[in-house]
Amino acid sequence: MSVKHPIISVTGSSGAGTSTVKHAFDQIFRREGVTAVSIEGDAFHRYNRADMKAELARRTQAGDHTFSHFSIEANCLEELEAVFRAYGETGAGKTRHYVHSADEAECYGVPPGHFTDWEEMAPGSDLLFYEGLHGAVKTDHVDVSAHADLKIGVVPVINLEWIQKIHRDKAARGYSTEAIRDVILRRMHSYVHVICPQFTRTDINFQRVPVVDTSNPFVARWIPTADESVVVIRFKDPKGIDFSYLTSMIQGSWMSRANSIVVPGGKLDLAMQLILTPMIRRLAERGRRARLEADKTPA
Repeated sequence: MSVKHPIISVTGSSGAGTSTVKHAFDQIFRREGVTAVSIEGDAFHRYNRADMKAELARRTQAGDHTFSHFSIEANCLEELEAVFRAYGETGAGKTRHYVHSADEAECYGVPPGHFTDWEEMAPGSDLLFYEGLHGAVKTDHVDVSAHADLKIGVVPVINLEWIQKIHRDKAARGYSTEAIRDVILRRMHSYVHVICPQFTRTDINFQRVPVVDTSNPFVARWIPTADESVVVIRFKDPKGIDFSYLTSMIQGSWMSRANSIVVPGGKLDLAMQLILTPMIRRLAERGRRARLEADKTPA
């Protein structure tokens, strides 16, 4: 963790809705005048698309049916921790992009399924923003979570998460339901052992819960809308959280536990703005003051 160069980490599995949360953060950054550099979890995959397919086939042939992008071995987590550490110490570091689509290929000049070259982050940032699968991971050899100053979990109930993934992968990637089911089954081991434990280390979790029937996600014809959901917001440390203010500002919200508030799904953006804006402002202002003091200190 770093006072001068804070790090915000948003963690959620594929299809969980972390991109929606990223959009909310981008709004806050613009409004508050915070300069953020962003890195994506996909940039730290170990394999490009073709190599991942080959490695998956090799492991499957060897009897391993649990290997996936969720797996520790499929990612360069030592490099991710090193980037977090370097940024926390110096405000600088390197990153790259994984190119998902033809549109991104036009932007980055790299074919889909490949990585761009590593490059230096833009200088002069107030904080680092990470969004991906492993932003709060901890193993016997790596502890990414130790370097993040604010850790956010995005954790829809699992049937909703699957529905979102199924619809996205069908529409954007042309996968069949059977192929997506195979991916889900292959990921389950790491989902239990790698992804889920991170959400006990996060400072805040946003969990969307549908209030319509999602009992069979593989035949769901549409994704439950925000108005067909509630969001449970859990704080690891509720000290300093003004729940009375939040429930008065967010119509239809209530406290379900001493550290949790429930809001209507359509009020998620408002809730995030109210909760996260002062936290981001404090991190950025504290960092600026610390850097200013460091610049004044004689070498």
